[in-house]
Amino acid sequence: MTEDTQIRTLDSRALKALAHPLRVRIFDILASRGPQTASSLAALVGETSGSTSYHLRALAAHDLIREVEGRGTARERWWERPKGRIDMPGPDESMSPSNRAAAQIVTSEFFRLRHETLMSYLNRPESEIPEDWREVGLTMTTHLDMTAAQTMALREELEALVESAIKRFRGQTGPDVRRVSLRAEIFDLPTANSRTTSPEEGS
Repeated sequence: MTEDTQIRTLDSRALKALAHPLRVRIFDILASRGPQTASSLAALVGETSGSTSYHLRALAAHDLIREVEGRGTARERWWERPKGRIDMPGPDESMSPSNRAAAQIVTSEFFRLRHETLMSYLNRPESEIPEDWREVGLTMTTHLDMTAAQTMALREELEALVESAIKRFRGQTGPDVRRVSLRAEIFDLPTANSRTTSPEEGS
């Protein structure tokens, strides 16, 4: 397994360190835009460099990010997200209340940013998109009727395709290269006769 394909599952301490909306956003920016300084992050998120510097140090303390080797000065440090993927545990009933609350914050903010990125793409004026990229993007939704075993098999096919893309393209550079967001989702929908239990019914 290479550094690119390593998967790190966050422990409770790292999860709690990430459980702040601004830290999730900083983490996301470092993943999508590459290395940044406290000053460049401040300009992107609308905060002071002192604030972003504080949150960068908190993330680095749990190895969620790291300083870029051989780049920057004592006054202007560059930070990056390590290669590899992060498995962020979602809220789970087996967690302690504090861990569950941290997982809820991280999960909610991560998917809020994901939706924000998608809507920004959908609403981007064509004039802002290079001509050879205007027909490249794809958003697709379909509904299938499958068993759990069939769904797992399809999931494994999708994972294999993503793994192949990571090996072929991650770290590629060049004048025509742009950062691309690749998303894959597959999950079951509630059955027609399922319903949410109200607090009164569940007591």
